[in-house]
Amino acid sequence: MDLRIFTEPQQGATYDTLLAVAKATEDLGFDAFFRSDHYLRMGSADGLPGPTDAWITLAGLARETKRIRLGTLMTAGTFRLPGVLAIQVAQVDQMSGGRVELGLGAGWFEEEHKAYGIPFPKEKFARLEEQLAIVTGLWETKVGETFSYDGTYYQLTDSPALPKPAQSKVPVLIGGHGATRTPRLAGRYADEFNMPFASIEDSERQFGRVRAAAEEIGRKGTDLVYSNALVACVGKDDAEVARRAAIGREVEELKANGLAGTPGEVVERIGRYAEAGSQRVYLQILDLDDLDHLELVSSQVQSQLG
Repeated sequence: MDLRIFTEPQQGATYDTLLAVAKATEDLGFDAFFRSDHYLRMGSADGLPGPTDAWITLAGLARETKRIRLGTLMTAGTFRLPGVLAIQVAQVDQMSGGRVELGLGAGWFEEEHKAYGIPFPKEKFARLEEQLAIVTGLWETKVGETFSYDGTYYQLTDSPALPKPAQSKVPVLIGGHGATRTPRLAGRYADEFNMPFASIEDSERQFGRVRAAAEEIGRKGTDLVYSNALVACVGKDDAEVARRAAIGREVEELKANGLAGTPGEVVERIGRYAEAGSQRVYLQILDLDDLDHLELVSSQVQSQLG
């Protein structure tokens, strides 16, 4: 079971804070540092000092880390044109020496689009499908050849399809709860399917749908990695768990919907997700200044899963 660290910096974090978390992620032996792609805080958080851009952040981290994988859960398809996104991700992959992964989603948070003047189209999922075809198509085009695409929403003519990522294939992540279109899209394009903030039962059901969708087009269901994103709130004892949850969540709610409790309790719950087919867990850390939390998870949770 791989453990990755996941951050939601739109709730309030500077680049320096994210850098500190990424370096701790690397030093403590976690597999990867991922972040959300949002421009507006959610809920009661003040969001200060303001949002940071996902791919600018990852570009900086690419030069200041050496081992960990870097990526997004999920890049919003509404934020970037697919040709531009292919260039951005390829460049950050080069900057990192081939450690980037692209999580790409349709985009959903209408308020942040209104707040920053970003168009919020009605038909987002069909656009996402075209974006996936374009981004992967550009990367797969051989050097010296060109890529063209004539879609409903995007048209590319004789693109040189450059630059190329450092990796021969940048892993693509697709996720979500949709019962039909999401598995079909994941079955075609995804190297990893991520189930965000879902129960064990819902995860197992959705993993099965994705496996079936992959097999329908001639892929093996085992070609994909299956993962979960879950809020983590771990403490040496109940008092420490309660203190960490006090940032804005209830302990019992986190125990029911995330990974909360003592290290032993969290290891047991991760084991249940593994039984449902999960191979990787993205641990959403609520307090990005609490690096002791990461140390505890590394020494007393991750160590038991290895």
